[in-house]
Amino acid sequence: MTGILAGKSPSGSKGEEPPLSVHHLDQLLLVCSVVLLVAVAAVRISSRSGLPSLLVYLGIGVLMGQDGIGNIHFDNAELTQVIGYAALVVILAEGGLGTKWKEIRPVLPAASTLALAGVAVSVGVTAAGAHYLVGLGWRQALIIGAVVSSTDAAAVFSVLRRIPLPARVTGTLEAESGFNDAPVVILVVAFSTAGRVEHWYVLVGEILLELAIGAAVGLAVGWLGAWGLRHVALPASGLYPIAVMAIAVTAYAVGALAHGSGFLAVYLASMLLGNARLPHWPATRGFAEGLGWIAQIGMFVLLGLLVTPHELGDDIWPALVIGLALTMVARPLSVVLSLAPFRVPWPEQALMSWAGLRGAVPIILATIPMVNGVDASHRIFNIVFVLVVVYTLVQGPTLPWLARALRLGDGTEAADLGIESAPLERLRGHLLSVEVPEGSRMHGVEVNELRLPAGAAVTLVVREGKSFVPLPTTVLRHGDELLVVATDPVRDAAERRLRAVGRGGKLAGWLGTNETNPR
Repeated sequence: MTGILAGKSPSGSKGEEPPLSVHHLDQLLLVCSVVLLVAVAAVRISSRSGLPSLLVYLGIGVLMGQDGIGNIHFDNAELTQVIGYAALVVILAEGGLGTKWKEIRPVLPAASTLALAGVAVSVGVTAAGAHYLVGLGWRQALIIGAVVSSTDAAAVFSVLRRIPLPARVTGTLEAESGFNDAPVVILVVAFSTAGRVEHWYVLVGEILLELAIGAAVGLAVGWLGAWGLRHVALPASGLYPIAVMAIAVTAYAVGALAHGSGFLAVYLASMLLGNARLPHWPATRGFAEGLGWIAQIGMFVLLGLLVTPHELGDDIWPALVIGLALTMVARPLSVVLSLAPFRVPWPEQALMSWAGLRGAVPIILATIPMVNGVDASHRIFNIVFVLVVVYTLVQGPTLPWLARALRLGDGTEAADLGIESAPLERLRGHLLSVEVPEGSRMHGVEVNELRLPAGAAVTLVVREGKSFVPLPTTVLRHGDELLVVATDPVRDAAERRLRAVGRGGKLAGWLGTNETNPR
């Protein structure tokens, strides 16, 4: 059983693990189900304490490892890297599906600059600190600098979406975490290959070319996928979430095969899909979120298994020193220099400097030099592991406090409507299911005050478990669920109008909250 969990090939030879059998499968399923249940329960604890859940998952892996109660010996860095890449694809897809284009569009130049120029500044400063303060060789220092310069998408998405921050801050940080994986992966691979990196401008050109290819592939696959899902009615609603995730993974695969950035491709494709108003969207969003949680749990537990705690003692102090250089010097300097042309207020720059969260991505990238056989690669992995754990423990729980101290909390935004669309293919129409949540300004609006476009009408209201056909003067309330029938030509206009009223109330069109400018 230990051999199976450790990724070893079972065989029937004497003295080795017996062949895989149904009994082994039962044990494996039991272990996996218990780990998932413990991880799910840990989310509740972490949400109350503000402690990032990734630390709990890493702890589960460490407890299952060779120094823990599970006594599982796992040292397959190559398998960890492959599974980590696959999990990161799912996490980026889930993050892209939840990213709102209206928040990303105004900050796209700033986020792109932070993901490129900011990474370069961070790599240089952190590598200098690792070389001069810790005494690492330049190759090892550059690898560590590149590895820890990528903000982790899973950590950023999970922490920031619980904090009511201004859209510009959240959008910049989320876009940065989705964009900066690509250049960092290229740098780590370049620094981990044999020989010196000749001609830095060639490396920069390669990074820009891979990003351009990945962006083109992601936009093309996302647009084609969204177009297809909006014009083809699938026979079952459960097929839509599967199709969306398959399209996102296709974007990664095509981008990687085209020698571009697959990570950027999957993020952009998912963002297009997430903003395309696809049918059965709440079901798709829930499915993707569930897959994202499974990917995070599996990835962090596996990384916890890979680490050997009794070997970390000598690397704790170097990790603290390098982390201090990264957190207090490299990250703030990269933010200030990257955002200087965009006139971002100082409080927002301060929060972005502190919100450069690290997570599983740096630990996964630290397996690249291990697979390539770089000298002192195990020490690099241990330093990165300690750095991520310590500084995530410090930064994650303090982010809400810092946001309040900088007066960046934004709790005035109206709650958005939950709208699900089901295509009526033979009738050439759509049935929109609209939920009016607490905080929506649709509360108190009469049905005729919705001013839906011709071809759309509210046909049914469900209130407190009872349904009725509304009159034009029926007043809508929090908790209502509306069924709106719209013909195909006005479907998008009807949804835009509903969302505008949800944000701005019945006077949305006159108060500047309209279909095209909800703020």
